[in-house]
Amino acid sequence: MGSNERRPLGLKWRSNTLFIIATVAIGLFTDLFLYGLVVPVLPFMLRSRLAIPEEHIQTYVSNLLAVYAAASVVSSVPAGWIADRTNSRQAPFLSGLAALMAATIMLAFGRSIPVLYVARILQGISAAVVWTIGLAMILDTVGPQNLGKTIGSIFSFISIGQLMAPVIGGILYDTIGYTGVFAVGAGVLGLDLLMRLFVVEKKIAAKYDESLAPGHQNEEESRRDYGTISGGNDQDDSGGHTSDPEEAAEGDSLLSSRDDDDELTYKITHEPNRIVRAIPILVCFRSPRLLVGFTLAFVQAALLGVFDATVPTEAQSLFNFTSLQAGLLFIALDIPYLVMGPVGGWAVDRFGAKFAAVVGFGYLVPALILLRLPSEHLLAGAGNIILYCAMLALNGVGLAIIGSPSMVETSFVVMKFDKANPGFFGANGPYAQLYGFNSVCFSAGLTVGPIVSGVLRDGIGYGNMNLVFAIVTALTAIASYFVIGGQPRASFIRRLLRRNTS
Repeated sequence: MGSNERRPLGLKWRSNTLFIIATVAIGLFTDLFLYGLVVPVLPFMLRSRLAIPEEHIQTYVSNLLAVYAAASVVSSVPAGWIADRTNSRQAPFLSGLAALMAATIMLAFGRSIPVLYVARILQGISAAVVWTIGLAMILDTVGPQNLGKTIGSIFSFISIGQLMAPVIGGILYDTIGYTGVFAVGAGVLGLDLLMRLFVVEKKIAAKYDESLAPGHQNEEESRRDYGTISGGNDQDDSGGHTSDPEEAAEGDSLLSSRDDDDELTYKITHEPNRIVRAIPILVCFRSPRLLVGFTLAFVQAALLGVFDATVPTEAQSLFNFTSLQAGLLFIALDIPYLVMGPVGGWAVDRFGAKFAAVVGFGYLVPALILLRLPSEHLLAGAGNIILYCAMLALNGVGLAIIGSPSMVETSFVVMKFDKANPGFFGANGPYAQLYGFNSVCFSAGLTVGPIVSGVLRDGIGYGNMNLVFAIVTALTAIASYFVIGGQPRASFIRRLLRRNTS
């Protein structure tokens, strides 16, 4: 009958699957949005408010972007460790928001470099908390069988925040100034706060009403909720196989996420040492699939950091753009991402993480190399601006494709370890620890991307800088082909043609 304590008001809708997912999605969106909101503003803030010399602007911009990610790297694993050992996710979830609020206030009113650095550190800590605790809440809510498609849907939404934020930040700074930029940030924070205060986790709701527990959703409600989340795509959690057995057999592609490895691959056959018993996720690191999956997150984040750190400064250098004009350039990345993001998610569901990783990173190789064309001034005046926008748009398509393979692949591998070793990872499993390490890799990419791109741009030029990152994406595509989703088994083209002609 549940607990005799007073039932919270609105318990049913506050613990509804879609509301919990929306709350986490808004939390992740807020983190990325506030991170990106100041991207086009930073160079102008440093110049006008702090009087930083022009020759040092790029260095400070890159460092301010990187210190955020570095703080997240340091905080992510402890946040995940705590999340796997707490009964409720809401309290640490709210603590992360408190850090983000303090950071936003400091960025709005800070007038010294140390204050800006502290603000970015607090933002990084907040990011570590929201990503690890938030994704653990998603797992608690939907279960492992629905984790892949739910995460894919969330990532399609939250990535818009990071891509649109520089555009909005540039427009607001140029038209209203700092007040407009941080007023919008405060509004987004307010919405995030309300949702985090209202949300009730399913395991807490079950104390008052057992029918609200994750495993007690009736079939019709579950199908309706997950159909809404995934756009009605009725696929299993293995990533790329429909519920129709005949079609699944026909479409079992080379690049599928289905794991044909023997279960012994994931079975723990030796006594773990004390460190592994304290952080049990470490035993999963013997899987090359997990390591390469983390690498995908690192490279993806590094590329995002490259664009954030170099597009505003390159636009100012090439075209003498203001913050508004530099921010508007990010629209060239946004529109392809908005259009192709769902397509990329569908590709992961339909063909598996290997397909999206190989195609996405492989596609980005020529797309990054082509970014050198505007700096060579092949076209005059507005033509060169149009060329730069076109090259950014091509890269936006690639960024959309590589958005979710890492999370889907790493989650799948850890699920295999959890299934093969019942009880080893504890009642909550190792998933918050997984998301902590994933956040470490992603944040490390956001750290390395701006710093390396800033150094390379100053040292060898914008075009050669992009060539270096093109080589990195090529190596990532090759590693994905041989490791992600298991070893290649047959010709993907042959299987794809067979599906299309059937």
